[in-house]
Amino acid sequence: MTITRMTGRALCVAALALGASPLRAQAPATRAAAVASTDTITLSVADALARAARTGEEIRLARAQVSLADAQVRSARSAALPQLDGAVSYTRTFASPFQSGGFSLPDSLRFEPDSLASVADRLRYLEQNASNAGLGGLGALFGSLPLGRPNTWTLGLTGSQPLYAGGKVGAALRIATEYKAAAQLGLTEQQAEIDLQVRTAYYNALLAQELEQIATDALAQAESFLRQERLGLEAGTASDLDVLRAEVALENLRPRLVEARNAASLATLDLKRLVDLPLAQPVRLSTRLSMPSAAELAPPTYDRAVLLRRRAAIQASERQVAIREQQLRIAKGGFLPSVDLRFSYGGQLFPDQPFGLGDTPFRRDVSATVAARLPIFTGFRRLADVQAAQVTLDQERLRLAQLREGVQLQVEQALGERQRAAADLAARQRTVEQAQRVHDLTVLRYEQGLATQLEVSDARLGLSQARTNLAQAISAFHLADAGLARALGVPPTEPSAPSAP
Repeated sequence: MTITRMTGRALCVAALALGASPLRAQAPATRAAAVASTDTITLSVADALARAARTGEEIRLARAQVSLADAQVRSARSAALPQLDGAVSYTRTFASPFQSGGFSLPDSLRFEPDSLASVADRLRYLEQNASNAGLGGLGALFGSLPLGRPNTWTLGLTGSQPLYAGGKVGAALRIATEYKAAAQLGLTEQQAEIDLQVRTAYYNALLAQELEQIATDALAQAESFLRQERLGLEAGTASDLDVLRAEVALENLRPRLVEARNAASLATLDLKRLVDLPLAQPVRLSTRLSMPSAAELAPPTYDRAVLLRRRAAIQASERQVAIREQQLRIAKGGFLPSVDLRFSYGGQLFPDQPFGLGDTPFRRDVSATVAARLPIFTGFRRLADVQAAQVTLDQERLRLAQLREGVQLQVEQALGERQRAAADLAARQRTVEQAQRVHDLTVLRYEQGLATQLEVSDARLGLSQARTNLAQAISAFHLADAGLARALGVPPTEPSAPSAP
């Protein structure tokens, strides 16, 4: 059943709302935005799913988790790569005990031959002070050391490379990789859950609109019947009691129509919330609440064993088990030694001026170190870490087994619900055909004077209830089919060419 009447009603309400708003007091840009916000959006099931996947908060949170996993993978990979650090520093010395002249000897121990003296005097000086020559050289050596220099520039480059860490680095890298895969699977699972919620809200909105249309049709039939009774009263073929009964039957149908309209409005608002649409935005649902085809009603041919192994939630739980196994490996690696390579390249400059770097030589300092470390006793902390990691691994394996059992139960329940919905749908369709025939025959008999007005009212009520049950059965089947696909982790089949209920 189409929803053109609902679209026309929504457009009329939107036009009245615009007419009542103070548009004259708004700026042109604000007026244009207000008019654009009241344009009716045509929304199909596929459109709703795409919009929810693009703008939904839950999906964006899951995507952020995947991005975080990417960052953690890069962080774990960095532990296996060389680490380099550079440093530059400048030191200004204002006072130092080495600035008093450096190392000096007393006059009695100085060795200072006179180069202008005669040969005989110089030979005599050498014979008398030869023992002081070594001390003089030592004084000159210490006097040239860079101690207490006013300006000091220090440049350094240090690096390290882990050579062996007991398997910890490789395990950490595998943990990060598994975590990234688990996050991606979590995004898939979240997407499937959002799809099911959007489909449920969409078909609930379709069902609510269909029930509103059924209530509208029933009210229109009652109004037409009341007009006939009033014409019969004027022609003398009906009594005041017949008109009064028709009026009572009509008034009894009005609350049902109001209730159906409220339910349709709330269902549509819930759909807008899931697809991130403004609640005041008019929406027309283009997917019809159609009768499933024979192919859709046929039992599914899924290989459930294969699909259960591919279910994103199960695969994500398997990744968690793999993470716990690597954590156990890291804990056991605490008993193994670690070997690192460290190297350093640096130097110092001692210029006379703070920035006179080109006037002084660069004094280099280069070294390399290979260090091995083996923890001998840590107060049984490593043993406790291994025990905790083993218990955590066992717990995660139990959770995986529980999840598999829960998913299998969910699949069996969803399959049973789909079979029940298909059987109920076939029965409801036959009931509508029978109720329509009963209604038509009852009206015909009433026109011929062979049936009472109460029988016509009962036939109308029975037809309305049968149509309601059929619409509910169609919606329930589509939701059951989507629920089975969700349990198996496969995309639900889209409805085929629509057919009227």
